[in-house]
Amino acid sequence: MTISVAHLQPVISLIAGILILIMPRLLNYIVAVFLIIQGILGLGIIR
Repeated sequence: MTISVAHLQPVISLIAGILILIMPRLLNYIVAVFLIIQGILGLGIIR
């Protein structure tokens, strides 16, 4: 079984959601990291 970005996104979203519920101040950092990663993936810099 190969693991791709499509498989990791739901897991990362679940973990991020739990962390936000536990520590709401993390929301800014989690959103910022998510947007940076999505931008890098969208530009094709990382596959």
